[in-house]
Amino acid sequence: MAFTPYQLFLAGLMLITGSINTLSTKWADRQTSHFCDGSGTNITYEHPFLQAVGMFLGEFLCLLVFKFVWYSTARYRIERMVYKGDASSPIVRCWPINVQKDTRLVDGEQTFNPFIFWIASICDMLSTCLSYIALNYTSASSFQMLRGSVMVFTAILSVLFLRKKLTWKHWLGILTVVIGLTIVGVSDIIFSKHPEGSHTNTEKIAGDALILVGMLFTSFQVVYEERFIGKYNIPPLQAVGWEGIFGFCTLGLLLIPFYFIIVPTSNTGPDHRLEDISSAFCQMRGNWIIILATIGNILSIAFFNFAGISVTKELSSTTRMVLDSGRTLIIWIVSLALKWQSFYLLQVLGFIMLVIGMGIYNGVWEHLFRRFVTRPPISSERSQLLPSHDDVTVYESTENRSRDTNVPVVSISDNINT
Repeated sequence: MAFTPYQLFLAGLMLITGSINTLSTKWADRQTSHFCDGSGTNITYEHPFLQAVGMFLGEFLCLLVFKFVWYSTARYRIERMVYKGDASSPIVRCWPINVQKDTRLVDGEQTFNPFIFWIASICDMLSTCLSYIALNYTSASSFQMLRGSVMVFTAILSVLFLRKKLTWKHWLGILTVVIGLTIVGVSDIIFSKHPEGSHTNTEKIAGDALILVGMLFTSFQVVYEERFIGKYNIPPLQAVGWEGIFGFCTLGLLLIPFYFIIVPTSNTGPDHRLEDISSAFCQMRGNWIIILATIGNILSIAFFNFAGISVTKELSSTTRMVLDSGRTLIIWIVSLALKWQSFYLLQVLGFIMLVIGMGIYNGVWEHLFRRFVTRPPISSERSQLLPSHDDVTVYESTENRSRDTNVPVVSISDNINT
């Protein structure tokens, strides 16, 4: 069946905004500007914790979008007796917009404690901060490829904590992904002789390691969400928004003690603090590109979450997995075109192995074989989506998921995701 114009728009929006999210963050990291100490020396912009706060702000915007859609369709759903809120609310009665159309974006329960998202936001915060620190040290394409390790960690933790069982296809997919990750890491070590910004090659390798640790925290987030949040049928856009609120408030408060922690190797300001917000704004004032890249990061994560959720609902999780792989390819091509990195043939092999392994694990190749070769009736059951920092299908009701309990759920909320 051919895609509708709206579905093509969603697919393009997800692909473009997902790529912009990582590229805009890396663009800011490559900028230089002066601090407020009067020295006039241009220093590389390195404020990963402030950038993470911006990412959570972008996730919070998803909650605003959810509320807008919720109230804009409220009267329509009241007429059909499917409205789950307070129909007598003044906001509902006075809301100026009345959309007469069904939308799946607001489908789900509203009876839940929002604090269930706090622990998930902590894991997301740790993963995002480590990832943004690592992005200062390594290339954008290596960063995006190594994030594929979340599938491996999630599968293993699902076996350990959720009592899931993996089939030989899942283990084959995991092994293939591990080979791909190894190739990408080796290509950074062997061929990438140029330091990233002001950082040495040793720090670049450390950046790759930080990405893997960050994805481990993301996997813990997935397991927590599957165990404690998955039983609720919460609208994904709303769930992302709540995690954005808790992440923004938690990390925002942590920025205060971070200012008083001195790290000799830190480049956040002249006093080498763990995070120096005043210096960050001084650098923004001295270089408008940093402001533009920061705004791009905030808005892109919001639109990426919206587009990703809509693609999963309008098309399939298999389509979303393909688009996510395409995002990695776009980031790689743009990085090469902008001369942010050099071309290494070994990295091509690593990317191919990653895509093959992810496809095996998520059943993409089997699905395509059945559809285009054997062509039996296609089951309505959707393949489980490859996780990325913005995938939130884990919030859907467990009754709507595959009944095959042998397949671990590996959906997460993104983020950085980037």
